[in-house]
Amino acid sequence: MSKLSYQIEKYIGVLSESPSGWSKELNVISWNDRPAKFDIRDWDPDHDKMGKGITLTREEMIALRELLNEHL
Repeated sequence: MSKLSYQIEKYIGVLSESPSGWSKELNVISWNDRPAKFDIRDWDPDHDKMGKGITLTREEMIALRELLNEHL
């Protein structure tokens, strides 16, 4: 399996924190030298380990924001 590479281009913020120190964050990340996308996932305190997450394009984030505005 090839090595996964990533670069956190912009830290946006923490959505929640667990007692173990991991945090669910919203960031803008470039995966494997591809164009950066919005990314929501769990990270360890040093950003060395990560959990499963979701990546969204700008257009998908706008659609998500509209859906949340309608239902919250």
